[in-house]
Amino acid sequence: MNTSRQADSQSNVAEFSVSEISGALKRTVEDAFGHVRVRGEVSGYRGPHSSGHAYFALKDDRARLEAVIWRGVFSKLKFLPQEGLEIIATGKLTTYPGSSKYQIVIDSVEPAGAGALMALLEERKKKLAAEGLFDDSRKKPLPFMPRVIGVVTSPTGAVIRDIIHRISDRFPAHVMVWPVRVQGETTGDEVSNAVAGFNALPEEGPLPRPDLLIVARGGGSLEDLWGFNDEAVVRAVAASDIPVISAVGHETDWTLIDLVADRRAPTPTGAAEMAVPVRAELEASLARLSARLKGAISREGDRKRQALRALSRALPSPDQLLALPRRRFDEAAGRLGRALSAATQRKRIAFNSLRLSPATLERRLIEVRRRTAASGERLPGVFLALVRAQRTRFDRDAARVSPMALNQRIAHWRDRLAQARRRADTQVDMLLKQGHASAEQAMRLARSLSHEGVLERGFALVRGPDDLPLKRAVDIQPGLELQIQFADGVARAVAASDGRKAVAATKKSKPPNDGPKGQGSLF
Repeated sequence: MNTSRQADSQSNVAEFSVSEISGALKRTVEDAFGHVRVRGEVSGYRGPHSSGHAYFALKDDRARLEAVIWRGVFSKLKFLPQEGLEIIATGKLTTYPGSSKYQIVIDSVEPAGAGALMALLEERKKKLAAEGLFDDSRKKPLPFMPRVIGVVTSPTGAVIRDIIHRISDRFPAHVMVWPVRVQGETTGDEVSNAVAGFNALPEEGPLPRPDLLIVARGGGSLEDLWGFNDEAVVRAVAASDIPVISAVGHETDWTLIDLVADRRAPTPTGAAEMAVPVRAELEASLARLSARLKGAISREGDRKRQALRALSRALPSPDQLLALPRRRFDEAAGRLGRALSAATQRKRIAFNSLRLSPATLERRLIEVRRRTAASGERLPGVFLALVRAQRTRFDRDAARVSPMALNQRIAHWRDRLAQARRRADTQVDMLLKQGHASAEQAMRLARSLSHEGVLERGFALVRGPDDLPLKRAVDIQPGLELQIQFADGVARAVAASDGRKAVAATKKSKPPNDGPKGQGSLF
């Protein structure tokens, strides 16, 4: 009877296979813990497996949880786990029936707290410093007066407005903004792509290539600024051919981009001040240097004139210089008459002493004929000797002159001519480049000092019917047709009142106290 009862009790209990039990547990765990965030220390991490998956464990002081990151998720992680690092893993719990274990399948990983972030930041800083990316020797100087400034920041924040406002106040320049997210997981990729994109712009393309880059963001916590510690951002700034100013956070904040940038600014406004000089100060310096140059030229001219007067006083007068030659000339002129008379007398006496007769002439003629005959007899021998001497000299010179020597001399002079031609081409190219550079600098200066730049700042130019500018209100008559030139065009207007009355009323009225002294408006 006991045997039958035992059989009945066993028949009432449901039987499960091992696979069924494992499947039920798997569904129960996944339904109860579909999406969790687990904080723990990484243990047993050896990097990705040959299959691309990563296997390790998360532990604390009392428990251990197996973890796995599949290959597709691992390749997209911005932050990779490291042995002994405390992290926060987000994923779902599941079981592994093959070993009766439960594990977490991780979807994302982030460091646990500022302490871990600082440890990771210090490790990354040491790694990049060992590669020489933070060396001062590789930092580039900033351009003194950039024409185009590229700004990498959020287009909707107050940072870009502060930068543009400060640049406009100091020295207006063309500003190009590359919009990026300055907080979040995509910050590193967007900032690195922006820096690389600015460097990829061609020199003479439709978009001007910036002469200077500013990477800017407002202040925040270490987590907020973490995107600017991304290794891709540091390497993009290090590879930039354009000088970069880092203006991330406040003066007490620092990121890795501050160490690799060519210059670090305490604030975005400070970056704008580093980027461009103060135009008013440049104009004052130019005026001061111009005044010094004029004074130096005037003083040098005075000094040269004083030296010339001193030297002229030391020189003798023209009368003193010509006194001795004039006296010698007068003495020679006084002796000339007497010398001419004495010479004439001597010639007359010599002529009178000559005795001319036919016999004397015949003797002289015979002597001349004898010398002529003797010379004629010697002439053939002298001629032959001269011919032999010339032939000997010719043979000697012909032996020294050969085609090879002539070819060598021709080649030598041809090489010297080619070298001179190359030097001339190089000199011409250098002079042309210098001329282009001077012309470009003059054009930039002319554009910066033209009245169109004044109109761009909100001023207007009033002209009369004769197209001449009107400088005073007293020159305006009622009904006078006016041409008002703005930065973007010309508007026509008709004066409604007499300018003289308006000036008189302005003089009698008390000046307002609601604005700085000396400011006013054209209308």
